[in-house]
Amino acid sequence: MKFLVDLVDNQLPLALAHWLVSHQVECKHVLDLNLAAATDAEIWEYAGQNGYVVISKDEDFLYLASGPASQACFVWIRIGNGRTKALLKTMERLWPKIEEQLEAGDRIVELRQNS
Repeated sequence: MKFLVDLVDNQLPLALAHWLVSHQVECKHVLDLNLAAATDAEIWEYAGQNGYVVISKDEDFLYLASGPASQACFVWIRIGNGRTKALLKTMERLWPKIEEQLEAGDRIVELRQNS
C-alpha cells in the first residue's frame, strides 16, 4: 500500500511523511511529486491513477472519496492543530488500526484523537 501525504494547505507536517517512511511505509509527499500547486481534485486523480492512499486533514477529500467512481482511499486526520510530536505519537498508537481498516477494504478511515 502506498501513501500520499497532502500538505497543500500546510495542515500536516512534513515530519508525518518522514515518520511513515521510517516505519517502512511507502510514502510520498505532494512536494516530492510536484503537486504542491495542484488542486484537491488533481491530487485525488493522481492518487487514484497511481494507487495511493491520501492522508489529509482536508475535508474536501472526504467528498472525493465518497464518489461512486472513486479509485483512491482516504485517511482523514481529524485531530486538532497541535505539535508535530503529539501527532506522531497519535499515529504511532493508531497506525496498526489504520492499516488494518485499509487492508479490510475500507475506503475512508477517520482518525480522531480518541480513536
